[in-house]
Amino acid sequence: MSAPISKDQIADFVGRQLPPSPWFKIDQSRINTFAEVTEDHQFIHVDPEAAARTPFGTTIAHGFLTLSLLSHLAESFALVLEGAQMGINYGFDKVRFINPVTVDSEIRAVATVVSIEEKNPGQWLTKYAVTVEIKGQEKPALSAEWLGMQIVQ
Repeated sequence: MSAPISKDQIADFVGRQLPPSPWFKIDQSRINTFAEVTEDHQFIHVDPEAAARTPFGTTIAHGFLTLSLLSHLAESFALVLEGAQMGINYGFDKVRFINPVTVDSEIRAVATVVSIEEKNPGQWLTKYAVTVEIKGQEKPALSAEWLGMQIVQ
C-alpha cells in the first residue's frame, strides 16, 4: 500500500485481499547464493545435472528462499499505519511448502488481511494470509499465516 492508513480505517482492511506483488524471477544464481548463505547445498538446489534426473527435472529453490522473499514481495502490499516508526517481522502461525519453485520460475505474493489489533499501547499486530503463486501453475509454492508488528507513536 502506498499511503499510510489511519487507525479509523483498520476495520476496512480486515478480510480484504490486497493487490498482488509484482512477479519475481528465481534464477540459479539466486538459488546458489542462498545455498552459500545457509550452507544448504543439497543437489536438488545447486546441481542442475543431478537435479535433472529427479521428478522435478531441474533444480528447485529452497523452500526457505521462497519464504524469505516474502519480505521483499510484501513491499508492494503491506499495510502501514499512520505514525509507524518501524515494522518488525513477528513470525508465522503456519507455513506450508506446497509446490516446488523450479529454476527460472516467477513467483508473486497475494495476501489477505486476517486481523489488525493493538497488542500493547503503540504495538499493532497484523496477520496476513499469504499465498506465493508460481506463474503458469495452479498449485501455489506456499501458504502462510504471517505476522507483522508495527510500532506506532
